[in-house]
Amino acid sequence: MPDFGRETELWRQGYRHVAGVDEAGRGPLAGPVVVAAVILPPDWPAELVLDDSKRLTPERRERLFDGVRRHALAWRVRVMAPALIDRVNILQATLQGMAEAVARLRPAADYVLVDGNRLPALAPPTLAEAIVKGDGRCCSIAAASILAKVVRDRLMAVYGRRYPEWGFAAHKGYGTAAHLEALQRCGPSPIHRRSFRVRDARWQAGPRTDGPLTDGPRSEGRENLSLPGIWSD
Repeated sequence: MPDFGRETELWRQGYRHVAGVDEAGRGPLAGPVVVAAVILPPDWPAELVLDDSKRLTPERRERLFDGVRRHALAWRVRVMAPALIDRVNILQATLQGMAEAVARLRPAADYVLVDGNRLPALAPPTLAEAIVKGDGRCCSIAAASILAKVVRDRLMAVYGRRYPEWGFAAHKGYGTAAHLEALQRCGPSPIHRRSFRVRDARWQAGPRTDGPLTDGPRSEGRENLSLPGIWSD
């Protein structure tokens, strides 16, 4: 269960705005990778018990999603399109999203805790550290994991309605048996990651039609007017 241990150490050292950063959707065959950055206050409400988003039920994730947005000092979400993932690779797209999310925090972060073992390039003088399995260790990272997961799940539900043949609402783009069968039957959709090759699937190149839902640079908060009800800041 995550706690505020590392954040408390940093607050005592004089850092005022400690951000947690995490992503959702690095592994799927389709859809964007979503990155979130969150700054929590020292007086976080005790009744909002945070945890790694993967260990939460969808209902609890949704409740905590609302709580994080309501009580965080700052939060930002970035949606990195499949086209970008194919162009620069999934790792670089994720790191770029992390850097963009942190850069847009207001107030600005003076220390950043990042889930995993790689750090994004952050503008000085911001300091950062990577924490393996950080979403299960640090509350700030857990909060970011919840925002990223809920936003991505909502996006994939929209894609499920737009492209019903592939069943995105059910598997969220992950390589389930049903998803692989749909790929074999239909080939890739416009939101599949063409750089993620799948054995025995019809992976022929077709036109990519990334529209507003997959436009990374504009798919954040109030700028993303095409996504009512998914999230806003």
